[in-house]
Amino acid sequence: MPSSEPFLDDRDGPRDECGVFGIVAPGREVSRLTYFALYALQHRGQESAGIATQQGGHIMAMRDQGLVNQVFDESKLRALQGDMAVGHVRYSTTGANSWENTQPVWRSDKREVALAHNGNLVNVVELHSELRAAGVSFRSTSDSEIIAALLSTHDAETIEDAVVDVLQRVEGAYSTVVMTKDRVVAFRDPLGLRPLSLGMLGDTYCVASESCAFDIIGAKFLRDVQPGEVVSITAKGLQTRQAVPSPRSALCVFEHIYFARPDSRLGGRVIQVSRGRMGEILAREAPVEADLVIPVPDSGGPAARGFARASGLPQDDGLIKNRYVARTFIQPGQELRKHGLRLKFNPLPEVVAGKRIVVVDDSIVRGNTTRQIVQMLRDAGASEVHMRISAPPIKHPCHYGIDMSTREEMIAHNRTEAEVAAELGADSLAYLSLEGVYEAIGSEREAHCDACFSGEYPLAGTSAKDAFEHALPVLR
Repeated sequence: MPSSEPFLDDRDGPRDECGVFGIVAPGREVSRLTYFALYALQHRGQESAGIATQQGGHIMAMRDQGLVNQVFDESKLRALQGDMAVGHVRYSTTGANSWENTQPVWRSDKREVALAHNGNLVNVVELHSELRAAGVSFRSTSDSEIIAALLSTHDAETIEDAVVDVLQRVEGAYSTVVMTKDRVVAFRDPLGLRPLSLGMLGDTYCVASESCAFDIIGAKFLRDVQPGEVVSITAKGLQTRQAVPSPRSALCVFEHIYFARPDSRLGGRVIQVSRGRMGEILAREAPVEADLVIPVPDSGGPAARGFARASGLPQDDGLIKNRYVARTFIQPGQELRKHGLRLKFNPLPEVVAGKRIVVVDDSIVRGNTTRQIVQMLRDAGASEVHMRISAPPIKHPCHYGIDMSTREEMIAHNRTEAEVAAELGADSLAYLSLEGVYEAIGSEREAHCDACFSGEYPLAGTSAKDAFEHALPVLR
């Protein structure tokens, strides 16, 4: 019988997290600006989208499941009037994929707030119990509403003071944008696990998960919001303060490897350049005698080009991607199921037949899709298939907002490279070293979180078991 599960998942790799945006721009169409900013951030979450605006001292929010251009149309954008806005695109990590868990989260307790959050809290159960004991009710099962409730019910006179207090109580990863009746406030956790950038549009300010959101609306990237920093934007301008000390930076290194869009900037470097450099270093670390380099589109493109440059091998597109496929819930029947991956990728025998192929991708988690790609290339006539991955092997789950499966599901768990290659049916497999990653991005390991590779979690006291249990959606 056909499975009741989605027939084709997005990718056999880490799932995108969330994207946030906030702007204060009197006299401009803030809902339209937010729409296009979210459009640029769509890669960070494809399950739901939402925009909230403030007009006349009141907040209006629209949110629904689906892509940005499915959730919003001209009439909805015209209805969202105001001088400021926050927006969100979501991939669920904590809490089910349901309408109740879409964002921005709206609450009106002691103050009205609309909040958009990227990340995961690890002390979510304790905070939820504390709020419930105080008589606070919840509509969703997401940890984002816990942050919203902490701010909405806070006794502090200003939202900034409330944020400063809340920053000292919540533990985990959070890049958050919250709007009240007269301002937009953005803040990051003290380790800066999730990215957040500050931009300027004319004489007004905006914040976003990535700088590519500024490019699409004509804004200028100013700088990253610092870990533990609170940025307050009003019609009068910008105010910042370091709310809590930052013991170190621990930005997720996977932003450089996969999550961030290639045209975004992190740490002053364009992502596209860093990924190309990863491929060059991978060719140096793991050379192979071959005839052709091909990427797994689109994720392996920059690294494949870098690998080809450094190795002197020609590079071509041996796999063609159907860019209009994400998930399908239409079951194709048994005859077509065995060809299911061709909904997304189609190999070109004219390019790969008779050749020794180097296939470059950015990561492997479970290995299901990679295994099928290797087999499709062999069926198309490739004489040898060598996998090269522009990241280290993923062996540990993420507890800070990235869905990377459980440790037991990871193909690299308790396996050598040769054993993984055998599992995939490849002639050889090699990963980029962790040292190679940091060489490529031009930064130090001490400034990033690489727990999915190393098992070293940057939050003190966050063991794998405790963090996993605390991240479960048990908030009903």
